[in-house]
Amino acid sequence: MSATIATTTTTTETPRQPVAASGVTIHPVHNETTRRAWADYVENTPGGTLFHHPDWCETVQAVFNHDAVHLLAKREGRLVGVLPLLEVRSILAGTLLVSVPYGTYGGILSDDETVRQALAVEAMRLADQRGARSLELRSATGGVQGMIDDERYAGFVRPLPLRVEELSNYLPRKARAAVRQAQQRENLTVQHDAALLPTVWKLYARSMRRLASINYPYRFFDGLVERLGRRAWVTVVRQGGDTVAGLLSFVFRDVVYPYFVGVDERIRCTGATNFIYFAVMERAVRSGLHHFDFGRSRKDNTGSYRFKKNQGFEAQTLGYQRYVPAGRTPPDLTPNNPRFSLARRVWPWLPLALTKPLGAWLARSIPG
Repeated sequence: MSATIATTTTTTETPRQPVAASGVTIHPVHNETTRRAWADYVENTPGGTLFHHPDWCETVQAVFNHDAVHLLAKREGRLVGVLPLLEVRSILAGTLLVSVPYGTYGGILSDDETVRQALAVEAMRLADQRGARSLELRSATGGVQGMIDDERYAGFVRPLPLRVEELSNYLPRKARAAVRQAQQRENLTVQHDAALLPTVWKLYARSMRRLASINYPYRFFDGLVERLGRRAWVTVVRQGGDTVAGLLSFVFRDVVYPYFVGVDERIRCTGATNFIYFAVMERAVRSGLHHFDFGRSRKDNTGSYRFKKNQGFEAQTLGYQRYVPAGRTPPDLTPNNPRFSLARRVWPWLPLALTKPLGAWLARSIPG
């Protein structure tokens, strides 16, 4: 792997004043000791996800060059909360504080409500101080005081069965039929191999062009696989000598996240997408994992939203929240923004030699 991942640093560790009478102090992440404490806290606290973890945040920081302003909360010298936070300087939207860019989840992870509110107050202060247009917390559940709910996104998580044999009844009837047809009629085969990451990224970039969306740079994929090691799964599906689909998934605790998928639309093949997700489900069950997290979809993105529901997953509105400093307006970087309509009409017709580097460059300004 080629990407070099930098460890998060800040210049000092001057704690903020305790919040009210709570005894909570807020600190930056400033060295390897505080970095390890942050990682341990995420790995051992209910609600912690891959996206709260320094492995994700440091890869984002290294690849996209966003500034780290991560916050830790302590009470009586003990770590009681974390808020991974990155400053995005967007050519399209100005300064944004996001927890966390390119991730399904993020936001505040804490022992209790007092700690959560203390971290939120400090994050909002930073948004004011840094001239940010908005502060975005991608929490699975919201409830932070002083912030605006953003109910545009739904998450899709479902427990996995205990045995591979039970997967035959795990999917709804039509989804099962699509997997069976892909395997029997299309003669699809699956392979899990990290060496196939370049192939997966090329398929992903092709699919993003077809969907009129920007692709992330290969360095991001490469950096995540380098950082995560065995917790990153690279999967491809083949039809004879042709590779028809690829998927990069991540494993954290007992959850598998199938995250970046791509399909070669030039090859006529029914059910390749269903088949590759099912292959990862099988691997997850064999590996003793307990949950399959299909990620998020915008509620108005009917294709993605319906596909996940048709796989038997129930949509749950995510608790995303925003804080907008006084006198500022929140940016709209969603594909529905009329400003992007012409670009989205043209994008699928551009050559991949152009959309790949241009998409990678734009991704720095559109934090996913």
